[in-house]
Amino acid sequence: MEYIALAYYLFVTIEDPQAEVKNHKSFFDGKEYSGRIYISEEGINGQMSASLACAEAYMAWLKADPRFSNIAFKIHPVTEQIFPRVTVKYRSQLVALDQRVDPQEGGVHVTPAEWKKMLESGEYLVLDVRNQYEWEIGHFEGAVLPPLETFREFPAYADKLSHELDPENTKVMMYCTGGIRCELYSALLKKRGFKDVYQLEGGVIQYGLEQGREHWKGKLFVFDDRLAVSIDGKECEPISHCLHCRLPCDTYYNCANMDCNTLFICCESCLDIYKGCCGHTCTTMPRLRAMDARSGNKPFRKKHACSLQGQESCCVSQVLSQSTPV
Repeated sequence: MEYIALAYYLFVTIEDPQAEVKNHKSFFDGKEYSGRIYISEEGINGQMSASLACAEAYMAWLKADPRFSNIAFKIHPVTEQIFPRVTVKYRSQLVALDQRVDPQEGGVHVTPAEWKKMLESGEYLVLDVRNQYEWEIGHFEGAVLPPLETFREFPAYADKLSHELDPENTKVMMYCTGGIRCELYSALLKKRGFKDVYQLEGGVIQYGLEQGREHWKGKLFVFDDRLAVSIDGKECEPISHCLHCRLPCDTYYNCANMDCNTLFICCESCLDIYKGCCGHTCTTMPRLRAMDARSGNKPFRKKHACSLQGQESCCVSQVLSQSTPV
């Protein structure tokens, strides 16, 4: 069966988000969907996969609600379900910033075609607002790459940037995976005094769909089982390196030591040598998942890769389960 992946978000007032969570769960009940959907008073943010017919049914159902009629879906073909299950949850924040920001006060949206022209002009500071583990495997040429580990670190980084640069005269182009972080981060930059702030509409996902990989290097980190994808569906050379041997590599794994679970880049040879671990110390720990390179970068989805001392213990990656999608 062929599947498609959907990525979407919309900032819109939802008076009773808990009721909307129930509505979604009712819609998905008994149907073959997989995904992670967050709903709050400020809107909806989701990633999911389904068969073409099921995906079309969901998109039509959601758009039939006047609150969501303007929602834009980014659509990619995939070969299988890319989440272990469908999860719908209430979240007080669609993006974890620990402060309220009005997306209406954000930067100017520019289309992928406009973004490409602006990149080529060389007149702007290009700012990647994703976490380090995301931009390490792929980013736009010449982009500033902040050493951030979590979304919550961006406000402090924005403060730092406002002191290092001249906010009034620095034109900033910012981008993220699917666009939602830029909606809020651009507003934060404007609060710090930056006057000319532009954000890539639809994020890197939409840029890849419309412009291919021109001016882009490497792969795109995504918050699902695939972890890393080519933005145009074509093979590309890795720009990152295996943690152990430093050979070019762009495949992510979570450490097989269940008490570590660190996300790291590893080649197939070192995966075997280090038993799926991020270091020698972890290979000696008692709670190890059995790793097998055949599972690809989905160590938490294959039964043969989840056994623990004869018992199955399929755990969800800390990074994927605790992060906000795109």
